[in-house]
Amino acid sequence: MNARLEKRAVSRRAAAPGSNSVPPIAVTSGEPAGVGPDICLALARKRFAARVVILGDREMLQSRARQLGLRVRLRDPGSGMTSDSIACLHVPLSYTCRAGTLDRRSAPYVISLLDRAIAGCKAGEFAALTTAPVHKGVINDGGIPFIGHTEYLAGRTGAAQVVMMLAGGGLRVALATTHLALKDVPRALTREGLERTIRVLHAELIRRFGISAPRILVAGLNPHGGEGGYFGREEIEVIGPVLEKLRAEGLRLTGPLPADTVFVPDRLAGADCVLAMYHDQGLPVLKYASFGKGINVTLGLPMIRTSVDHGTAVDLAGTGRAEPDSLFAAVEAAIEMAQIEAQARR
Repeated sequence: MNARLEKRAVSRRAAAPGSNSVPPIAVTSGEPAGVGPDICLALARKRFAARVVILGDREMLQSRARQLGLRVRLRDPGSGMTSDSIACLHVPLSYTCRAGTLDRRSAPYVISLLDRAIAGCKAGEFAALTTAPVHKGVINDGGIPFIGHTEYLAGRTGAAQVVMMLAGGGLRVALATTHLALKDVPRALTREGLERTIRVLHAELIRRFGISAPRILVAGLNPHGGEGGYFGREEIEVIGPVLEKLRAEGLRLTGPLPADTVFVPDRLAGADCVLAMYHDQGLPVLKYASFGKGINVTLGLPMIRTSVDHGTAVDLAGTGRAEPDSLFAAVEAAIEMAQIEAQARR
């Protein structure tokens, strides 16, 4: 899979239009006590093929820049670019935040960042959304029910079905179920839900990534793919029938495959994506291959959304040790997808 993905990425960059070909990319700065502000400030030192706008409290971001010893100027989104500046859309924070110190008062602020970015994407103000990490516990402690970015964005945009996919290290791994306790996965895995997931994944690989006929490897749920029903019957009663139905429609699906062999190089060489049945079945492999440089993509939304592949790392906030590579990759992926979408509309 690696060589094929790298070839596509190079060809997309070579064909990329100029920096003004798409509206700006919105980047929410996430949990203010975490590394989100740190890595967002790092965007000022990198040039992208489109404009980038950070959403966050201007004073908090400027204070973090001083703490990190960075000479970064936060300019208004409509003003001219300079080498030491980054555009910032001010969203006020109600208290003075300290790096590394979580506070439930940040909950409404973090949600307001997302809501403002979503509104901007809907209105065409932004071409895409890239999100820095949030702290789910803090948001819930602040009285706002919150499962994760993926679920929140789906609810706010009215998306009927979304799919979480991570990419990096030459891999794409999508999930049939997301943030569930392991004991709840078999019950959540239904024919109807799996079919919707695969249809969204297939369509979005075409729409967002420009792959004309995606080839998808589908993992089984149980050890050894259920061993003919001895270790579980989900492969026989749920996954297999869905794949047969969709293959009859022309979708290029291989599986259900035992999860311990789905990631072998020979299989990956002929695939565009792997669909895992649950969170920790597929993502450990992806993160082993790309941690710190991988990205998260939400498929099935009426907007483009990418994110980093890591959490808030509160212990690193304000220390200068947070690495921004995953955010750089997420912004670049959002720009590429926005360019593909813009070209398709022409």
